Amino acid sequence: SREAVGDWYSIVHEGGPIRSFNRMMPAFGDALKEEEILATLSHVKAFCKDKSWPQGEFNLPRPLFTEKAFPEDESVVTTTFENNAADAITSKFIYEKRFGARSMIEVTLPVGYQRTSLANDGKDIGIGDLGIGLKHTFYHDLDKGAIVSAGAEVIFPTGDEQDGFGSGTSVIEPFFTYGQILPGDAFFQMHAFAEFPTDSAHDDEAGLRLALGKTLTQGGFGRSWSPIIETLFSRDLVSGADTNVDIVPQFQMSLSTRQHILFNIGVRIPVNNRNDRDIQVGMYLIWDWFDGGLFDGW
Repeated sequence: SREAVGDWYSIVHEGGPIRSFNRMMPAFGDALKEEEILATLSHVKAFCKDKSWPQGEFNLPRPLFTEKAFPEDESVVTTTFENNAADAITSKFIYEKRFGARSMIEVTLPVGYQRTSLANDGKDIGIGDLGIGLKHTFYHDLDKGAIVSAGAEVIFPTGDEQDGFGSGTSVIEPFFTYGQILPGDAFFQMHAFAEFPTDSAHDDEAGLRLALGKTLTQGGFGRSWSPIIETLFSRDLVSGADTNVDIVPQFQMSLSTRQHILFNIGVRIPVNNRNDRDIQVGMYLIWDWFDGGLFDGW
């Protein structure tokens, strides 16, 4: 059930090669009407009697910062550059593994580069704080186009705080995510979270991330293109703290014909408190390995 009907429809209509599958699957677009293809796919989908599995339509495009509600099998590499890109670069290696119908485990390992760390024993590259998280989908309804998930991540202080690669404390981060399918291949996603460091010397934090976007498909069956705009809110949970606001215009595109290798690039722009926060350029590369190998489907 994890493949969207649109993917199945493309293969039936155009044949296997439209998604880099075998040419033995012919194109039926000239033989069957749209309603006939959709009726066939509805019949095939009906063989999945277990309604607990979220449908593939809920696997919405991934924003740069807003966590998705859909449980996934994929690997992601994200990279952010500070305004002065030569001084601070951070990459995160993320592994996501689905288990059961609605649950997922995620492991995140950041790797950072800082030129300013030359003053600290000449260390330019360091491992950041390791994160391990769980996510579970509590509700999904394709007729209403809504999916809701919640979970938590524990971040361990594996990075070197002195060299700027770690926080020096464990952090517990519960979160809530919501996805909504909108008309015209548009979508809305929400991600609310809180961060609770175990060391009282660090402040608690809360945040809200909102993403609105639309997917365009080349020729109706080809590669996908998704412009997305995110709005990010974050605030330390102390008296008198400011709420930081950022906007993140970005653009996701599928690189492979099978659309399981995806690339996104965007810019995180502070709306307020600009003296303390730099503009960041962010990007990611996704490999949705359930749909094929890294070198398959091109």
